[in-house]
Parts: sequence; structure tokens; C-alpha cells
Amino acid sequence: MTRHITHACQGTCSRQIDIELDADGVILDVCFTGGCHGNTQGIAALVRGMRAEEAADRLEGVDCRGKGTSCPDQLARALRGAL
Repeated sequence: MTRHITHACQGTCSRQIDIELDADGVILDVCFTGGCHGNTQGIAALVRGMRAEEAADRLEGVDCRGKGTSCPDQLARALRGAL
């Protein structure tokens, strides 16, 4: 069974993150709405096939320009919420 998670971003250029997880918590797909297109595509490609918990561990706390969060950090928060 595949789960779809939609996360409304706060404090970043990305407005929303859509995530598909399989039943074992493996990331099948990530799609950012807004943000730096190349960077968000790169993040999505890197985490595809990764366990959600591992991705969240790696991305949590990444800061963008002193905002206290970032697109990768928002992805980590969405994944933590889904776990």
C-alpha cells in the first residue's frame, strides 16, 4: 500500500511537498511546489529509494540563509510527521 503525504511548507520558498511512501517506509517519490527547482529536484532524486527515517535524520536541521529551516528540513519534518 502506498501512502501519500502532503506537507504545507513554512518559512521556505517551497510552498508544498508531496511525498509517496511504500508500506515499508521507503520513499517512492517527492515533488516540491516552488523553491529552487534544481535544488529541490536534486533532493528528491537523492532520497528516492531511501528509508524515510534515514532521509529525515540526514536532512533535519539544514538551514537556509538563517531562516531556521530549509526545503530539506521541511522534507525531514514532513517525513517525521508521517512516521
